[in-house]
Amino acid sequence: MNIVVLERNSVGPDIPVDCFYELGNVTCYRNTVTIEEVKERVKDADIIVANKSPMCEESLKDAPNVKMICEFATGYDNCDLAYCKSRGIRVTNVVDYCSAMVAQHTFALALALSQKLPHYDNYVKSGAYSAQDRFSNFDIPFYELEGKTWGIVGMGNIGKRVARIATAFGCKVIFHSVTGKSTVTEYPQVDKDTLLQECDFLSLHCPLSELSRNFIDKEALAKMKPTAYLVNVARGPVVNNTDLYEALEAGAIAGAGLDVLEKEPLQLTNPLSKIKDSNKLIITPHLAWGSVEARMRCVEGVYENIKAFQRGEERNVVI
Repeated sequence: MNIVVLERNSVGPDIPVDCFYELGNVTCYRNTVTIEEVKERVKDADIIVANKSPMCEESLKDAPNVKMICEFATGYDNCDLAYCKSRGIRVTNVVDYCSAMVAQHTFALALALSQKLPHYDNYVKSGAYSAQDRFSNFDIPFYELEGKTWGIVGMGNIGKRVARIATAFGCKVIFHSVTGKSTVTEYPQVDKDTLLQECDFLSLHCPLSELSRNFIDKEALAKMKPTAYLVNVARGPVVNNTDLYEALEAGAIAGAGLDVLEKEPLQLTNPLSKIKDSNKLIITPHLAWGSVEARMRCVEGVYENIKAFQRGEERNVVI
């Protein structure tokens, strides 16, 4: 089989993909962005490995041999599932490979913001600490997680991990299901207004859909506590970036930690790019999933998905 890896560097050049060469004739491209690039590169492919490359009728119509699309990810927003189903193309993803890292990054963002770590790190490095006559400094107040309410949107594998960690910190955990179909009973499920009004920390772990797009907008932000922190490690468009900018500038919430944005990489037209105060806003470049261990598991997951397909078995099948 001809296997075309469209975005080899999406898992990082430091992570080997040699295992794919056991499964067929492999062609790797560092990155593939446009539909025209996809069309040219997959025309003879049997199996496509992709992440963000557009998988749709226009990009695939001239590739008659495609039998399988493997996502180098859990999400499959780039894939037109209806078209793939009409063609009989199997689509697979990699489940739960980065849950531990995303949960870890959720707390890295929340703690850095709530404990004002950028401020205190700068205080020491600026020389102000060395110049003072006392052993400690806490000029900007910070508070414990214990006793706070941690709200979660999306109680899947990542959301559940975050809930367990928050509980270990002594937080009360509540959650909201965007679809209303969650079967989780370990934590109280609440409506959106209750979630927004009660949480001290709100972390987002839901997939992007028409139900979750702009879930956090001007109206939602106005209902949150002015002392609350927002963390988005889900998908960028779940949070309206312009509305968040206005809320942060107005002090409507205490701060936000983002690993994802409406358009990536960060555009200078995005108003959030104007905020330079890391005590108010921390943005990381969509790396929450990207520990070495997670990226290795991602490659291994795609490898196992292709092997299963070649054996006539189903594994991590989306459609």
